[in-house]
Order: sequence, then structure tokens, then C-alpha cells
Amino acid sequence: MKKVVLVAGLLSGVAGMAQAQTNVTIYGIVDLGINYTNNDGGKKIVQMESGYAQGSRLGFKGREDLGDGLSAVFQLENGFAADTGKLGQGGLLFGRQALVGLSSKTAGTVTMGRQYDSMVDFIGPLTSNGNWSGYLFSHPLDNDNTDNSFRINNSVKYASPNFGGFTFGGLYGLGETAGDSSRNRTYSLGAGYVNGPLSAGLGYLNLNRTGSSASGSITPTDANFLADKQKIFGAGINYTLGATTLGFVYTNTNLTNPTGGNAYISSFAPAVGSLNSLKLSNYEINAKYQFTPAFFAGAMFTYTQGKYDTTVGNAKPKWSTLGLMADYNFSKRTDVYLQGVYQKVGGDLTGSSLDQAYIPGAGGVSDNDKQVVFRVALRHKF
Repeated sequence: MKKVVLVAGLLSGVAGMAQAQTNVTIYGIVDLGINYTNNDGGKKIVQMESGYAQGSRLGFKGREDLGDGLSAVFQLENGFAADTGKLGQGGLLFGRQALVGLSSKTAGTVTMGRQYDSMVDFIGPLTSNGNWSGYLFSHPLDNDNTDNSFRINNSVKYASPNFGGFTFGGLYGLGETAGDSSRNRTYSLGAGYVNGPLSAGLGYLNLNRTGSSASGSITPTDANFLADKQKIFGAGINYTLGATTLGFVYTNTNLTNPTGGNAYISSFAPAVGSLNSLKLSNYEINAKYQFTPAFFAGAMFTYTQGKYDTTVGNAKPKWSTLGLMADYNFSKRTDVYLQGVYQKVGGDLTGSSLDQAYIPGAGGVSDNDKQVVFRVALRHKF
């Protein structure tokens, strides 16, 4: 017994010294609810789904003071499905984030690992889906990654200090292909400005030969599109007037020779291999009203213009997506929310089979040009 007590005391002392040197936080979110899709291949479906307003996760982050304003930082974040217990992001242990770096109060922060790009950092928070509503409110196929469908592996990232409300940053993802450094390479840039009620941002993401190898910045299982080139640009603004926050966001996604990646890509042409290019422009307006500190309601409308060229003809599909949400907080950590999303597809569909609606997170693709999804869920943060 004395030996056990002695060992316990020694371990307690070591833990105390470690705690004094490093600040480590364990955190997480469990978001679980019931979804109703009115048209999944012509049939209704009810499902229990995890992580829609926010992805269910378990994370560890820490900071060690190295002196003179310099700190070592790390973050490991796991994604999981609360309805089944399975790992998310293709079964990765820390599929949401895995990074380590150095942070200076005056020079900024440099990190390495699996990280978010500048579209996620600077444009996502200005959209409804990247801020308060989540997955169901994503732009079609989350084509601009504002809902962080994918992360950048093997990346080096810089985030500036705050200069009177102005911040900027960038990321470079290594291709890791011998003799061809451009294969599966990624780079991204962005900037943001916050001043009182005003928030604004710009973002750019360039992916080259996405998912062309099992290594590099984007693996085939992680990408939402596979293409020779994928370029994304975005700009947005939010303004708060009392209890009301209004927002507008524009994003543009341009893919060259897309070959797949997203399950819905097969609808873009009679044969996936016949696609030469695909362009998607998203125009989103959103509004949120904070009725009380515990209750808010929000609305989003996104109009998406598509333009693609195939070997059998061109087409210009259009998506109109409307989302509504109400959220009530029982406490600072627990809330219940209700969401409803409606989508309609139209436009010039010549030479394609793209006449089916698909809301990200729905049970499946509709068998006509309309689809509706409702969700009621409980979320707990710790």
C-alpha cells in the first residue's frame, strides 16, 4: 500500500509540473437529431443523423509559454457520428484537425499538419452554414468548402496577429509527389476585418490535381470534387443592427476536367468523363435575429448559377435554396434547434440529367427538381 501511495504521489507531482508549464483543454460537441427528407429517390425517409449544426467532435488543444511572447501550440480534433459511434472524415483518428506550431503575440502563428484553408477561416463565418446553421444550409455540394467538407493535409499555415481589426493568413499544402511537386498541391490566402458591428472577409483556394494520389494535400477519400484544377474565390460581409445580423456572401468555384469525388457529380453530365469544366457561382443572403439571450431565429437564401461544358453540349443549371432555423438554449452548453430547408433546381439543362434536387445532408437525391428536409436536434458542448 505504501508503494502505491508513493507512486501516486510521484505521478501527481509530475502532472502538477506539466500543468504548470502547459495549458491543455479537452472539449467537445455532441449534435444529434432526427431528419425527415420528403424525397429520397421518390420516397420519404426519416433518419437519426449526427453533426449538422456543428460536427460532433472530441478535441484537445494546448499552449506552452516559451517566454518573450512565444508559445508552442497544438490541437488534435476528432470527428465522430454520435448515432453510431463511428469515426468521421473517412475513419481518421483526428480527422477534423491535427496540428502543432509556434505562436508569437507580435509576429503571428505558424502551424503544420491537417488544417482548415482560408475559405473556411475568412468566408465560412460570414455564411449562415459556416456560422450558425451548419450542413443543411450549405451551398450545393458545399462546392466552396465554407462548411469545411475537407481539410488540407501536410500543410503549413500562417495566421497574422490582429492589427486594429484586420487579420490575414495563408496556407500551403505539399503535394509530396517525387518529380512533380504540383501534383495534389494546395495553396490558399485570405483576409478579414472586424470593427464593431461590421465583419468582412476575402478568401481564395487553389487545388491542383485534387486527390490524384493517396498522399499530398487532399486524398481521394477526403475531396468533395476530383479535378485537374479547382479554384475557389469568396467575399462576404456581415453587419449587426441591435439584435439583427444581416449578411451577404458571394463565392465562385471553377473546376477543370472534374472526374468525380462527390456522389452527386454523376448528375452533371450523361457520363462523368465527358465533363470539360464546371463553374458554380453562389449568392447568399442571410439574417439572424436574437429575440432573447437564449433564443434566436435565422433565415438564409442562396441562389447558385451553374455553367458546365461537356463533350455532348453545355448547360446552365440553377439552384434556389431557402433555409429557416430556430434555436433555444437551455443553458450555455445545451440547446435544441429546428431547421427546414427547401431547394428547387431549374435553368438550362440541355444535354444533361441534372434535373434532380439534392440538399447537402438529405437522405439522398430527389427524383424531381424539388426537395425538402426538416431536422430537430439536441446539441451539447463541453
